[in-house]
Formats: sequence, structure tokens, C-alpha cells
Amino acid sequence: MGDHCCGHNHNFNGVDPHFKRALIAVIIINALLFVVEMWAGVAAKSQALHADALDFFADAVTYGISLWAIGRAQSTRSRVAMAKGFSLLLMGVWVMGSTIFSVFFAEVPHAPLMGGVAVLALGANLLSVLLLMKWKEGDANVRSVWLCSRNDAIGNVAVMIAAVGVFGTHTAWPDLIVAAMMAGLFISSAYKIIRQSLAEMKVANT
Repeated sequence: MGDHCCGHNHNFNGVDPHFKRALIAVIIINALLFVVEMWAGVAAKSQALHADALDFFADAVTYGISLWAIGRAQSTRSRVAMAKGFSLLLMGVWVMGSTIFSVFFAEVPHAPLMGGVAVLALGANLLSVLLLMKWKEGDANVRSVWLCSRNDAIGNVAVMIAAVGVFGTHTAWPDLIVAAMMAGLFISSAYKIIRQSLAEMKVANT
């Protein structure tokens, strides 16, 4: 397993029992946090929490697909990664659109609830990042898992900052700005996943 964990093996395809166990644990974490943050997003009237909850849900689903794809043909893994990239792109576009819509109808979120849930989610995501740290490089299927987990941790910090901003300004603007930034992060990561998937599909077909 040494070569797989060196952080520079772009050919690692996830066929490692330790990686699979870590991935299963991360799937469970994401599913639980989706439920918590979706409830909190409604209760706190926070667009940023809704975006983060949606990210948890998407990650739980796509990690399950990643687990299924492990050990299959390179072309299959690349197509699965591409599908995840496009789903992440659609999610980013949806969050951006709903954030723009909310500019005209947003209520001031409940900052303490936002901040408390963001701290809980950050702890869960840091645990996920630590579980997957050894496998942050690999093929598009493996790398997409790492990028999504990293995005989650960044998103939680951003929600915490938004909560402080809402508390300080008594407006919804910090919440909306963070939601828009998260949408941009989703779109950027989708581009990276899709680009690597296309490159791997090209190699697999030659």
C-alpha cells in the first residue's frame, strides 16, 4: 500500500481495503450531517446552510457510486467520475441561482444556530478529511472523493464566517455571499473532475 499512500500516485484506483473502509465511514458521516444541516438550514433560514446540506447529500450519494466503481475498468471509473463532476456542476449552478433569487426575498438568518451547526459540521468534515488524507491523489474517481471532502471543510469554515457576519451586520448579506462563494467552489471542482475524467477516457480509448 505504500505507493498508494505517497500522495503522488495518479494511477491509484481505490482497490485497497483500508480506503474502502474509510470511504464507507465518510459516507455515513455525510448522510448524518445532511439531515442535521437541512433541518438547521430551515430553522435558521440560512441559504449557506442549505447549500452545505445539499453538498453533504450529494457527497453521500456520489461516494456510494465511487465505492461501487472501485476495481472496475478504467473507462467505467472515468465515466462515473465525469457523472459526479457534472452533478457537482449542476449543484453549483442551482445554489448560485437560488442565492441570486434569495437576494430579493431573504430573511435575516439566525446566526447562533448557523454558527453552532457549522462548528459541528466542520468537526465531522475534518474527521472525513483525516480519514481520506492518505488517498488525496489518484485517478479521477478517487480524487473526486478528496476534492468533495475538502470542499465540505472549506464550506463549514465559510458558514461560520457568515454566521459572525450576520450577527455583526444583522443582515442576510454575509449568508448570501458565502452561499455564492460555495457555488463557485462547486463549479471549480466540477471543472477539475471533468477535465481529469476526459483525459483518462482518452487514454483508455487509445
